[in-house]
Amino acid sequence: MAVNLTKGQKVSLQKGNEGLSKLLIGLGWDQAKSKKKSLFGGLKAEAQIDCDGSVLMLQDDKLKNQDDIIYFGNLRHSTQSIIHNGDNLTGAGDGDDEQIMLSLNDIPAAYNRIVFVVNIYQAQQRKQHFGMIQNAFIRIVDARNNTEMYRYNLTEDYTNMTAMIFGEIYRNNGEWKFNAIGQGTNDAGLNELVKRYA
Repeated sequence: MAVNLTKGQKVSLQKGNEGLSKLLIGLGWDQAKSKKKSLFGGLKAEAQIDCDGSVLMLQDDKLKNQDDIIYFGNLRHSTQSIIHNGDNLTGAGDGDDEQIMLSLNDIPAAYNRIVFVVNIYQAQQRKQHFGMIQNAFIRIVDARNNTEMYRYNLTEDYTNMTAMIFGEIYRNNGEWKFNAIGQGTNDAGLNELVKRYA
């Protein structure tokens, strides 16, 4: 049974899970139903919202290399320690919309923090924001047996926010931990989001 986390909660990934080495990180969201009416009285169809999940691999809490951004344009880190399973253009359907595989033992010691972010593609041009998204979550699965360990449901009102820092995995005293962040930002896209870690 997965543990549901609250915003800001930090948990150990390896305590009680000796030998944990491979994780599946699932990111999910749904487009909220439109409340706008069309000229003919029915609900107006909204343009699809394309959310993009990305991973930032930090050294000393800083992004030091463009190759340490794992996203739809760079699906694998050079060490093969982090692999993004590809872009979902709509967020339609149940379950994970995007998945990222982590091999903890293969992440070089220089990296101390792995940050999971999601941004809305062309949010400003399309006048879209996370207030139009519902049921957003990040979940952590033990890939050895496909057991969901932790889940963090983002429940705040993120109206006018165009990007989101979902959570992070970080090293602490020789073990990996997870921090449920859930911080919305006004960054226009991934390029602006990564500047927070420059």
